[in-house]
Amino acid sequence: MSGLAVVTSRIGRKPVVIPSGVEVKVQAHEVVIKGPKGQMTLAIHPMVKLAVADNQINLMSNTEGSHLTGANIKLSKSIVGTMRAKVSNLVHGVAQGFERKLSLVGVGYRAQAKGKVLALTLGFSHPVDFPVPAGIVIETPSQTEIVIKGTDKDLVGQVAAQIRMLRAPEPYKGKGVRYANEIIEIKETKKK
Repeated sequence: MSGLAVVTSRIGRKPVVIPSGVEVKVQAHEVVIKGPKGQMTLAIHPMVKLAVADNQINLMSNTEGSHLTGANIKLSKSIVGTMRAKVSNLVHGVAQGFERKLSLVGVGYRAQAKGKVLALTLGFSHPVDFPVPAGIVIETPSQTEIVIKGTDKDLVGQVAAQIRMLRAPEPYKGKGVRYANEIIEIKETKKK
């Protein structure tokens, strides 16, 4: 097995294309990506080698001088694929950004963005104020729509999930906070 240095997964083999206006710098054990939407840094796993050439980022397994067994080869492949997905998400984030849309379903359910706080009325006896984390922008085009924007895909998804958890959709009438494209299966009520 002489070709262990190029062990990668199917996803890991695909190069990440760098769009115009995005700069990529590889330092010791991290990659810094700058673009029109901001700058992101990612620590590179020790099992992964990263090379930038011809407006592409190529990732491969860094297994020089190591004796890999079957389980370690599989682990190395999965880590290369994961790092490739993370690098691709960073490039997309600094170039175009990510967004997630939520909708409020229910009588009197409202949302209003007030600077660094999202004010929500979700049918409780009190209003709910959700603090907006750094790196995230929340907009409310209407009282029942919430748009979460940011450069970090993980953070955008986490904030959307946290807001949804404040009042998850219930299965009988479908009232609550849901993703814009989410389909809620409505259960039948109990019959006498």
